[in-house]
Amino acid sequence: MSISPDLAGRVYPAGDPYIVGREKIREFAAAVKATSAAHFDVEAAGALGYADVVAPPTFAVLIAQRADAQLIADPESGIDFSRVVHADQRFTHHRPIVAGDELVTELHVDTVRAMGGGAMITTRAEISTTGGRHVATTISSLLVRGEE
Repeated sequence: MSISPDLAGRVYPAGDPYIVGREKIREFAAAVKATSAAHFDVEAAGALGYADVVAPPTFAVLIAQRADAQLIADPESGIDFSRVVHADQRFTHHRPIVAGDELVTELHVDTVRAMGGGAMITTRAEISTTGGRHVATTISSLLVRGEE
């Protein structure tokens, strides 16, 4: 099945909130070898003005990928996940992600560009608190390889 260019412009609404956990931030920070004490220690984060530990900037990918999963699971998208290559990821942060945040994400399919037998799909995930405060915007490019 080919990727429909009609996907461009589609919006996937926010699903259930992602509740940011202190231990999840610590585990992620350790995995990406982040060194700031504010990622691990509540007092160190507090000294910088935060209510709890602060996530490394790339933590937003965990939340954005949950939104991307809606697109991939949509039968109308024509995406075979076994043929997906994550080509690019960019972040714009409006404020840090902190343990205790409850985040929701609305996914926008910005572009679909045919490439050979496949397609390059660019999505934009708008991450906000459940109270409506904008937290981050992530731009992701997925290359869906064509059939061989």
